[in-house]
Parts: sequence; C-alpha cells; structure tokens
Amino acid sequence: MKNIQNKWIRAAIPALLLHCSIGTVYCWSIFSQEIADYIGFSKGATEWAFSFAIFFLGMSAAFLGNIVEKDIHKSSLIASICFAAGMAGTGFFIWYGGAHKGSILSLIGIYVCYGFIMGIGLGTGYLSPVKTLMLWFEDRKGLATGLAVAGFGAAKAIASPIMQALLDTLGKDGIYQMFLILAVVYFIMMFAGHLLLAKPAGWHEPATTEKGARAIDVIKQKPVTFIGIWLMFYLNITCGLALISQEKMIIKCIGLAGIVGILSSVTAVFNAGGRLGFSAWADTFKDRNTIYKIMLILSIAATGLVIVTQGITDKGEHTLFMILVLILLFVVNAGYGGGFSNVPTLLSDHYGMKNISAIHGITLSAWAIAGLTGNQMATFIVNHFGKEEPILHELADGTSETIMVNPTGYQAVLYVTIVLYVIALLSSLFLVNFKKKKEAKEQA
Repeated sequence: MKNIQNKWIRAAIPALLLHCSIGTVYCWSIFSQEIADYIGFSKGATEWAFSFAIFFLGMSAAFLGNIVEKDIHKSSLIASICFAAGMAGTGFFIWYGGAHKGSILSLIGIYVCYGFIMGIGLGTGYLSPVKTLMLWFEDRKGLATGLAVAGFGAAKAIASPIMQALLDTLGKDGIYQMFLILAVVYFIMMFAGHLLLAKPAGWHEPATTEKGARAIDVIKQKPVTFIGIWLMFYLNITCGLALISQEKMIIKCIGLAGIVGILSSVTAVFNAGGRLGFSAWADTFKDRNTIYKIMLILSIAATGLVIVTQGITDKGEHTLFMILVLILLFVVNAGYGGGFSNVPTLLSDHYGMKNISAIHGITLSAWAIAGLTGNQMATFIVNHFGKEEPILHELADGTSETIMVNPTGYQAVLYVTIVLYVIALLSSLFLVNFKKKKEAKEQA
C-alpha cells in the first residue's frame, strides 16, 4: 500500500503539477491578438513568441537532457524558475510595450522571455518527471507517461477559461497583470512538484562515465531505429500542427462557426485523451511501435476520406462530408497527442532505461523543428492556393456577420499532410525494428 501511495505522491502528482503548468504555453492563441494590440504590433509579429517557445522547448530538452538524467531535482528546479521567470518577464515587457507603443524592445523582450527563458523551463519541465514515472510504474509505463503528458495536453482546456476570466476581471491593463499573477501561481505549483518528485528508493542509476555509456553512444548501437523514431515523431507533429493551426478556420468553412469554441474544446479533449488512451493501449502490445502504426493508419484514412469527398470545399452542404471533416480533426488531435506520450516508452523498449532522459531529450529536437515548420507550412499553402471567400455566419443574437475563409487552401493542406503521414508510416514499418520489451529490460 505504501508503494502504491509513493507512486502517486512521488511520481504521478508531481508530474501533473509540472505538466499542467508548462502545458499552458498552448494558451498563447487566446491572448496573442490582445498582446499585439496592447504593444502596437501585428499579430503575425507576436506569433513568433510561441514558435520560439516550442523551438527552445525541444532544443533545451536535447541539450539539457543529461542534467535531467543526473539530477531530476536540479532540472525540475530549473524548470520552475525559468518557466515562472519567463512568464513574469513576458508580463513586464507587455506592460513596457503598452507604455511605449511600437517599441521594438518590448517585442524582443517578449521573444526572449516567452520564447527562450520559458522555453528552457518547458524543455526541462517536460523531461524531468518522465523517467521517474517509468521507474515507478514499470509494468504500466505507457499509462504513467500518458497521464503526465495528458496533463500537458489538457492544460489549455483547464487554463483557458481561467485566463479569460482574469482578462475580463482585470480590465484594459489585465493582459500584463494576468501574466504576473500566473507566474506566481505556476511557480508554486511547479515548486511543489519539484519538492515531491523522487525516483524509487531502490533504483541505482547505471554508470554514465564508462566508455559507450553516453546517450549518443547508446543511440549509435541502433542508429537506424533512432532515425526511424525521430522521423515518424517529427512528421506526426508537423502534420498535427499544420491541421490544428488551421482548425478553427476549417470548422468555420464547413458551416459550424457558431460552435467553433465548443468544437475546439472537444478537439482538445481528443488531444489529451489520445495521450492517455493510446499510451495505455500500447502497454498491451508486445511491440509498442504497433500503436504508431495504428495512429498513422487512422490519420491517413481520415485524411484520405476528406480528400476524396472534398469535405472542406463542400462547405457543409452535405452532412456526411461535414462529419468526415470533424472525424479528421478528432483523429489528428488524438494521434498528435498519442505521438508524444508513446515516444519515451518506445525509446525505453529499444534502448533500455540507461540515459533515457537524455535520449528522449535528443528526440524532442524533432518537436523543436516541427514547431517552426508545421504552422508555417500550412500558412504558406493557404496563402498560395485558392482564394478567400465570404461565408455568412448567423450570430446568437439573430444578426449575421461575413467571415472570410479559403476552403481550397485548407483542402490543399491535406494533400501535403497525407504524403507526410505515409512517409511516417513507412518509417514505422521499415526503420523501427521490433524489439521485445523483455530484451530492453535486460539491456537496462
């Protein structure tokens, strides 16, 4: 009974405290326009802060993975300080931008604080609890890591209404005040997670100083497998971001503008549910790579159906085609989330637990690059294919408004993503070799 309690107190709860805090980075879209208006810059200029945050999340995980491997207390403390400091710094530079409209210093300050400093907190905070969870929940690794990573995915759904309420309550200067308040709240949550987080008492870290024991040396033992995992992880994120970034406009295209907020919350639930559900399901397979094959095949099938039916350009005229577009968004969100939660456990099956935090960190460089390419790829396609068309949207008060959308552009994104999904599936089939979990345990 005590061991079961320790699993939750020393692993699951601190992991949720850390991941539910840093996962709020995805709330950027809620207030990005308001920040842009407040500091006197375009929304496009401020959007780079989010891209930098995801980039430095992956890069800090890749380069600081060894610190996480050696000392989770140091890494979780770094995460707590950097994430809170970055959020507080963002609030300060938003205030400065409001007082000095159009000042480039405010924009650069936001890039540095939200992008670089918070990015370091994101990378170290994301990695810190993962190995600990796998050690405590040795027989249900997928369930454990899925629980934490689901917290990261669900953070937006949990925090969004709270942030909106703060903005409504605090008034015209609430945008920077909100960041300062949340910096304190999230520091307390993450610091509590830092204090609670601990590896099992009986675990002895394998020596990492001997020749061939470094993370890169472990990867070199099976380089083709690592390339396969990295590639399918990168392509899955790229496709996910490409479609998720256009999600609201796609929903408007198919005539559901009136419930876009509700449907966005539903897709967020699929995102979080995919992280937990697919990883828990993967625990039942002899080869955890099977779950990636399932996720990618589902994504290819859903994308193919919308391509064949031209569901987006149909603009909601046929109910069946509209439903297929919604299924596509649900499947892509679930597969996007499931891709994250299954990576650490798949890596542990192939490379054992030695240096798994560092290996996982190197793999997260795929997230960093996808963070810069996924959204931008979709935006480029939408801007260069098709043209904007007016769609009349009925409002709740009985009035109507005209929305400009580009159905052809959004449909064109699918032609690229289905090719990338197929390449990811081929990587899963031919590069990621079958590895029995028993063999991986012996390696560790």
